[in-house]
This record gives sequence, C-alpha cells and structure tokens, in this order.
Amino acid sequence: MKKRLSLDAYKSGVLQGNRVILSQAITLVESRLEEDMDLAAKLVQEILPATGKSIRIGITGVPGVGKSTFIEAFGKLLIQEGKKLAVLAVDPSSQKSKGSILGDKTRMEKLAADKQAFIRPSPAGFTLGGVASKTREAMLLCEAAGFDMILVETVGVGQSETAVKDMVDFFLLLVLAGAGDELQGIKKGIMEMADAVIIHKSDGENLEMAKQAKRNYQNALHLFPAAESGWSVPVLTASSYTKTGLEDIWNVISNYEAITLESGFKAKNRAEQRVKWLEENLRDLLGNLFFKQPEVQSKLKTEKEKVAKGELSPMVLAKELIQIFIQNK
Repeated sequence: MKKRLSLDAYKSGVLQGNRVILSQAITLVESRLEEDMDLAAKLVQEILPATGKSIRIGITGVPGVGKSTFIEAFGKLLIQEGKKLAVLAVDPSSQKSKGSILGDKTRMEKLAADKQAFIRPSPAGFTLGGVASKTREAMLLCEAAGFDMILVETVGVGQSETAVKDMVDFFLLLVLAGAGDELQGIKKGIMEMADAVIIHKSDGENLEMAKQAKRNYQNALHLFPAAESGWSVPVLTASSYTKTGLEDIWNVISNYEAITLESGFKAKNRAEQRVKWLEENLRDLLGNLFFKQPEVQSKLKTEKEKVAKGELSPMVLAKELIQIFIQNK
C-alpha cells in the first residue's frame, strides 16, 4: 500500500471528511499486514465516538436483478432528500487469481460523480455472506466522515448473503418477476431476514408479472413467524429505469427507522451486532495465530497429503494440530 500515515493524520482526515484519507483509511483496515492491523484497530477505536448516527441499509439479490442500477437511482433520490451517501460495494473475488473486478464505480458513474456520494468497492475475498471481511470497519469510517446513509451492496451469489443482516439496520431484498423467482427465489433463510422485498425492473411488459409476483411474495411472507422488531415486511414494486417506486421505498425505510428508534429495537439490534463483531474478530485473530505457529505449519505440511489421499481423517488431523497449538502457545 501507499506510505502509511500517522494515527492522528488518519483520524483528523476522516473526521474532516477528507475523501482521499477516508479511502486510505479503508485500505488500511482491509490490509492483512500486522503493523497495519494494529494501526487500524487504534484508528477505529479513536473514531468510535463519531460513529453510529447513520442509517445502515443492506441490499442483496441474485445477479442480474440490477443492484447497482437500483443503488444509483435510489442514491440520487437520497441525495435529493439532503442525505450524504456512502456506498460500500462488494465485488466477487476469484478464488483462483484472488482478484476482483471492482467495477461498481463504472456501473454507478453518475452517482460516483456526485459530491454528496462516496463509493468504495472492496473485494469479497474468502469472506462468506457476500460482504468484505472489513465492511464493518469501513462503515464506521464512513460514518465518522459524516455520511448519514450507508448502503452495503452484497455480491449476490446465493444463500450466504445473510451475513450482511448482522451489520445493517435495514435489509432490502431485490427480486425479479417472471424469472422463476416466485418459485426458486422464495427461500426461507433470506426471506425471513428481509425487512422489505422489492420487485425490481417493474416497468413496461414486466408490470403485470410484477403485480403477480408481489401477490406471491406477500402470500409467502404470511407463512413466516413475526419479526422480533414487530415489523410487517412490505412487498413493493420499483423501476430504476422509470424512477417509479423509489420514494415509496424511502418512506418505508424512514418509517422503519422511526418505529425501531422509538421501540428501542435499533439500539438493541446494534448492541447484538457489536457482540457478533467481537466474536468474528476473535475467530479471525485466533486463526491467524494458529496458522502462524511454526509447529502447526510443520505438522500441516507433512500430514496434509495424507488427508488428500484419504489416509487420514481431517477431524483427527485438526484435533492434533489444535493440541500442538495449545501446547506451544
């Protein structure tokens, strides 16, 4: 990465809303270098008092549903409402090359050019759940920089999309009509977590199919148990092309925000999310320590081939490696 700044330089730059330093700070928290991780941890601690005042919205859906198109159109609406918008877009990473396309700024060209918007694409890497490993930290940095609306766009590759639910206030599920979604898209895990379902691309010849899809989703949602928040999940139709339905979505989110603030559910939900974040950090740090231990590396190198050949149970080797780690910690 570029020359590392001091803690004070990162902190003051982020708090002043300096976009260049904000980008550098996000790069810092995404780094796997030990010295960067130590500095990143201190930075996040320092900016914590300036965080927590935004509305965090997760947006997911199958590839082709038009997430980026929706975010650009919806983002422009939010800016018209006087909001400062940060978009954390997660691009799929190649498990072979470890690279990612990082093309969301290109797909959201008009929004990216707006001074009230900040778009940051990050590679998903090996993180499950359609989010980058440091999305939470990036979100806090954006809040500290003065952005009051945070949109997290997930990769959108399947049922692992639920991790984003644990880091946002409102979870938006985009679906398509007439593409088999009414049958294959109504999957209990993701549907139970949605705070609103949007039938996207509801325009032109799709309008009638969208109305039918809306009825199907509404019927399906009646089968699910009530949400802990007491919220009844609405099904809406929208088109980013014709700009219809977007204000309805914003009204729904605003209503949800008001209700959950008053009931205390938002504060409770965020408290639980912070504890989950702690647990994830513990697993991450322990994993790093485990694989760095020389004795573990040596045993793994010599015995891994036996597992590959089917001569040794993965569970047996795993237990042996953990025992070595405990003995040599």
